[in-house]
Formats: sequence, structure tokens, C-alpha cells
Amino acid sequence: MARLLTAGIYAFFLASVLLNAVLAGKNFYDVLQVSKTASDAQIKRAYRKLALQYHPDKNKGDEDATTKFAEINNAYEILSDADKRKTYDRHGEEGLKQQQQGGGGGGAQDIFSQFFGGGGFGGFGGFGGREEEEDQTVKGETLEVQLEVTLKDLYVGRTLKVTRDKNVLKPAKGTRKCNCKNKMQTKQIGPGMFQQFQTQECEECPNVKFAREDDTLSVEVEKGMKDGQEINFFEEGEPVIDGEPGDLKFKIKTVQSSAVPFRRERDNLHYDLTISLVDALVGFSVKIDHLDGHKVEIANAHVTKPGEVLTISGEGMPQHDRASKFGNLLVHITVAFPKTIPDKLKDVVRKEFAGL
Repeated sequence: MARLLTAGIYAFFLASVLLNAVLAGKNFYDVLQVSKTASDAQIKRAYRKLALQYHPDKNKGDEDATTKFAEINNAYEILSDADKRKTYDRHGEEGLKQQQQGGGGGGAQDIFSQFFGGGGFGGFGGFGGREEEEDQTVKGETLEVQLEVTLKDLYVGRTLKVTRDKNVLKPAKGTRKCNCKNKMQTKQIGPGMFQQFQTQECEECPNVKFAREDDTLSVEVEKGMKDGQEINFFEEGEPVIDGEPGDLKFKIKTVQSSAVPFRRERDNLHYDLTISLVDALVGFSVKIDHLDGHKVEIANAHVTKPGEVLTISGEGMPQHDRASKFGNLLVHITVAFPKTIPDKLKDVVRKEFAGL
């Protein structure tokens, strides 16, 4: 059942989100969840999977899905073209913009239509036949790996080199049965009597075997990512004979350290500061080192109460996908009271602070 938006509204809507996606400056490989060394076939399969998942016709009223769909199509348009991909790998988006000046792509829906045929989902059976064929493909196990990072890594962003020992398929001697299909046969066993039975028909394929080899991945930890967020690598999981490899997912986990004086709460940071009683009464100003080394001034010209929380705007964590915007720094004040006061000062304190 085809459910198409009108051409004018659809084109305008998708053009707007596609422009936003380009300006976001996202890594095209990350958008398609593939590594930089991904083959053309891997990129194509990744696009098929994600385009079906996020198509606006399947996600009515979901603006995030529509934006994601535009990002996916924009990334596929670049990475599926050998020349554009080479330019992007060498010079990034700026190189592409210079190369494409005076031209322009056909939009997210055109890319989708060229890939699947037709327009919208009517062109390939409205989520019917195509998705069922995809579901029948054997896929290897998806691997989940905990990726330990520091708060500083999440503040400034970092590329980690991860080396792993992985299973790969290698050619082996001989042949094997493959692409086997079950077929129903009917046999007459007597007058008016028939028997149905199932047989298996297979092809002959070159033999393969599993082997272990080292592999290194570049894992991009983006500014502002949170615990539990996943960094996906399409088809970098467990391989399977006569099927597609599973995916590999790195799950972010922040490693706490007593050497880091900050605590994170969503996009905000918390910091504990101890000041003297004199500073609490007459005001104070101190500078601390932030996670990236820049100085942050914490000051209060008035009386500061024990347990008071001072808020410094824009000095928290960067917001993921909006790295130009930051949360706040919340400074929790502890006042260090003297253990004793000399007797000669007690009368002075009583006199000076009487009535306050």
C-alpha cells in the first residue's frame, strides 16, 4: 500500500532537512555506520537498511526520522560515488562543496528512488517484498563492546584506535553445499494415492573456513556523547557462511577518576569548591582549570553561604550534535570554619557582627 506525500510538499520538506544535514558537518561514514575502509557492497547494504528504517513514509510526523533520512541519503550520495568519496576522504566537506559549486544533487527522495526504483514505497511494494527478502538473509551475531573513555575525552572529542582479534572467512580446499533450498515433491504411491515429501536442493560452492586475524578500527568519540550511547560499525561483527556479517557496537562508558574534579549530570558539570570563612564573608575570586585546560573564574562579591551553589553558564559539557552549545557548571560551596577563635577576637567578632 503506497502512502506518498504530494510531490511539492515532499520536495520542499526534504530539501530543507537535507540542507540542515549538510550544514551539520557529520562524518558520512558514521551516518551510514560503516568504517572508512568499507567496500562499495557494504555501503550499499548499510544504505538499504537505514533508508528503509528511517523513510518518512514509515515514520509519519517524526521529524528526527526525516532529518536522519536526509542525512543517510546525503552520505550515500557521496560515498557511493568513487570520485566524490575520494575527494571527501582527502579534503572533507569543504572539498566537496568546492567540487560541487554550480551543481546539485537531486534530493533525498531521488536518491532513494534510484536505489529502490519508483517513488515512495509504492515502487517496491510498500514495505512488502523487499523487506521480507532482507529479513531472509542470514546475518552474523552483533557484537557489543564497552568503550571506556574519560570525561575529558567526552568534552574535547577523541579518535581511539581499537585493535581486536576477529573472525574472518578464508578460502579453503574443496567444495561445499551452499544456497540450499527445500522443495516439496509429490509421488504417486498407488491408484488415487499420493505422498508429499520434502527434498533439499543445493549448489556447489568453493569451500571456506574461519580464521583469526588482527584488525584496527578508528572509533570517533564525539563531543558531548553520554554513557550508553552507541557507535556502530556496519558488518564489522561476527561473519557467517552464506550470509552477511553482524554489526559491531561500541557502547560508551565514562571511567571515573579522582584526579578529575568534575562530575557530570546530563549536559551540566558539578565542581566542589572550599573557601575560607573570610572569603565567604567578604567575597572571593578564584580560577580553576577546565577539562581542556582553559581557565574558569569562580567569583562572588557578596556573602556566600555554606552549601550555596553558584551557576556559571556555558561552562558545562558540550551538547552532542550541537557542539557549539554547552551546559552549565554548578559550583558547590563548602565554607572552611576555623576550629578555634582566640579569646581576644571573640569580643571583636561579637561587636562587629552584632545585629547582622
